[in-house]
Amino acid sequence: MYSKDDVEYRPLSLPDRVQMPPAESLAAVRAFRDYMKKRHSVRQFSDAPVAEEVIAACIEAAGTAPSGANHQPWHFVAISDPAIKARIRAAAEEEERAFYSGGAGDEWLKALEPIGTGADKPHLDVAPWLIVVFAQRWGVTQEGERYKNYYVPESVGIATGMLIAAIHHAGLVCLEHTPNPMKFLPELCGRPAEEKAVMILPVGYPAADATVPAVAKIKKPLAEILTVMKARDA
Repeated sequence: MYSKDDVEYRPLSLPDRVQMPPAESLAAVRAFRDYMKKRHSVRQFSDAPVAEEVIAACIEAAGTAPSGANHQPWHFVAISDPAIKARIRAAAEEEERAFYSGGAGDEWLKALEPIGTGADKPHLDVAPWLIVVFAQRWGVTQEGERYKNYYVPESVGIATGMLIAAIHHAGLVCLEHTPNPMKFLPELCGRPAEEKAVMILPVGYPAADATVPAVAKIKKPLAEILTVMKARDA
């Protein structure tokens, strides 16, 4: 929480320098790329426990993300309580039944067919942890004054991506579940009115028989996602 005394501009010398020679840089980023290719969204979880310290470290890594005006408009609620997880699953499946029974529209449902999803969400109470990601639509200073947050969806999206990468780095798997509307989540998680739940991540180890849809391994080639604009020779 900000204090009004925290907002003065005070430049600091760059505290950390992680630069490396070009060859090392290329090798490092290629190794990271190859490691991230091993990340999979998983729907079948083991109920094997995961230490709270591991989850906390993943969230701490997410909290280093850049954000609009450095307001850090996010909060993460980590849930291992079986009763709360069961309530979230029940509410999610109620919404999913409406979604799959016609609420989504034919085009959206057809797009989901290769993924193999359905209204049943057992991962929401089998996975040892649920991390609920909240976006803070505005903030409140220590003095109780309300202030505006900027680029909230973009900031929370970056932090969530870093969280997913940290979960993978910890040797765990997760699944990205959007909880819309599930308006009970802020109250259930003890969060204030200015926060909206935007993502639920079941986190844990994959089940022994875990699968992924074949289509999930099809990624756009680099030529389709990269445009390079270089200076032309004189």
